Amino acid sequence: MRTWLLICLSCLVLGWSFPAIAVSSANPKLEQQVLQILREHPEVIIESVQKFEQQQQQKLQQTRQVFLQDLKTNTQLVIGDSPTIGSPQSKIVLVEFSDFQCPYCAEAHKTLKQLLTKYPNKFTLVYKHFPLIPIHDQALPAAKAAWAAYQQGKFWEYHDALFTHQQQLSEDLYLSTAKSLNLDVEKFKTDAFGVNPIAEQAISKDIQLAEKLGLGGTPFFIMNSNNFSGVVQLSKIESLLANAQSEGIGHQ
Repeated sequence: MRTWLLICLSCLVLGWSFPAIAVSSANPKLEQQVLQILREHPEVIIESVQKFEQQQQQKLQQTRQVFLQDLKTNTQLVIGDSPTIGSPQSKIVLVEFSDFQCPYCAEAHKTLKQLLTKYPNKFTLVYKHFPLIPIHDQALPAAKAAWAAYQQGKFWEYHDALFTHQQQLSEDLYLSTAKSLNLDVEKFKTDAFGVNPIAEQAISKDIQLAEKLGLGGTPFFIMNSNNFSGVVQLSKIESLLANAQSEGIGHQ
C-alpha cells in the first residue's frame, strides 16, 4: 500500500508540476484515489516528510562538522579574504556572520568591542557578511560599502560607523563616512556601487557559506578553541575566553 501510494503521489505531483502536460494526461480518477488514500493514511506522508527532514538535518550536521574541522586545521582557508581583528597569533578564532541593518547585530557589536578591549590578545574575530536582503533593504548596500572601505584598509573603522549610525543607513551616509575616513572616494564608489561591483561577488561568497551552514539569522557565531568548537551564543563567549585565559596562565 505504501509503495503504491508513493508511486501514485509522485505521478500526481509531476502532473501538478507541469500543468501544460497535466491538461492532456492527468487522470481525474487517479487524483481522487490518491487524495482519498491520503485522507485515510496521512501517516505515510508524515513519515516521508520526517525522513526527508532527518536526511537534510544529517547533511547539515556533516557540512558544519567539515567547516569546524577546517576552522581547526586550516584556519586561513576559512578566513579567506575576510576582515579580521584581534590577535593574529591566537588559536581562538571567532567567526561572526552579521548584517549591518540588523538591530541585534548592532547590540552584538557593542559587546564584541568590549571583549576586544578586555581580551586584546586572546582571540581573532573574523567578519563574514550575511545581509538579510529580503527583510533589510540597506543590508547589501551597507555590506558593499564596508567591503569597499576594506579595500583601502579601513574596514573596522567603517564597520563601527555603520553600526553607530544604523538608523541612517543610506548612500549619503556611505559617502560621508568614506570622506570622513579620508578614503579615495572615487575608488570607493567604483568598488561599492560601480557596474558589476567586485564587492557584490565577494559578499555573495559569504552568503553562500552562511546558507550552506544552514544559518537562519544574524548575528551568528562559530568559535574554535582548545576546549570548545561549534556554534556559540554571544552571552557565552566571554566565559569561554576567560576560561581559556585562566588555562593559559596556569600553564605558564
